[in-house]
Amino acid sequence: MPDQNDLIQQFENELKEVNDAQALDDLRVRFLGKKGLVTQEFKQLGKLSPRERPARGAELNLLKERVQEGISRRQIQLQNAQLSQPTLDRTLPGRRSQVGKLHPLVQIEERVKDIFRSMGFTVETGPEIETVYYNFTALNTPEWHPARDDADTFYFDDEKLLRTETSPVQIHVLERGKLPVRMIAPGRVYRNDKPDPTHFPVFHQVEGLYVDKGVTFADLKGTLLAFYRRFFGPETEIRFRPHYFPFTEPSAEVDASCYLCGGDGCRVCKHTGWIEMGGSGMVDPKVLEGVGVDPEVWTGYAFGLGIERTAMVWYGVDDIRLFYENDLRFLRQF
Repeated sequence: MPDQNDLIQQFENELKEVNDAQALDDLRVRFLGKKGLVTQEFKQLGKLSPRERPARGAELNLLKERVQEGISRRQIQLQNAQLSQPTLDRTLPGRRSQVGKLHPLVQIEERVKDIFRSMGFTVETGPEIETVYYNFTALNTPEWHPARDDADTFYFDDEKLLRTETSPVQIHVLERGKLPVRMIAPGRVYRNDKPDPTHFPVFHQVEGLYVDKGVTFADLKGTLLAFYRRFFGPETEIRFRPHYFPFTEPSAEVDASCYLCGGDGCRVCKHTGWIEMGGSGMVDPKVLEGVGVDPEVWTGYAFGLGIERTAMVWYGVDDIRLFYENDLRFLRQF
């Protein structure tokens, strides 16, 4: 039967050679496992006489405690040594941190707002869930107009819908009765469109409105010309094409000369020299009367432009869906 001191010395010598967790566990099994050296000594107690057994049992318990304490002590030492090791190889080249940026649509919208603010326009907002009255009736949109059809508009019920444009905001502002008004209303709008390269069921618009005494179509042209020259460059020209909008009369589509080719014709402008930007016109007197504004005293103009449309032109993007797919390879370019 091995001497207790010999087993302790053997354990201490082997413990000094342990340098990792696996070796430490192997040592534990060697001494305290089912077939371990200490365990085997405990199994020999039954062969001793009743007089010898208590003394030997006490010796083995002390031996077991010494082994357990040694293993615990070495485990802590290994853990501390691991923590003190550097977790970063300082010889490696540095990594540039990823810096977040605004979404390209947000960048365009902020630029539009900044330009109009500098021209004296306030920025107004309104609800995205609108009533039929504010979205259509108050804007002089007749019941037969195709925009009111379920195929074009998302309805909740007979009275509520997702707004199809930001024009309802001008009605909310005019109802306050504080004139004159010079405002823009940027925001998200919804149309029941099937997604394709130029259409998406959700997009962003900026509605503009100016109501004051003596406002004319010339003021509208001057405002839009100043805006597009600030946005695309000082050489930009605009033109108006007759159109129909329920809430403006007369109405016109606005084209801007291509900023890329200067009007000579390129891929961006489809070789026409002009880029279609949005709609505009003088506020229809019926719209003013509907909110209690006397059209004999007050006149105004309204205009609208699409953020996605403007972004596609400015960045040379040919598919509106790219702005909504959250592909970082695309978004990191802006």
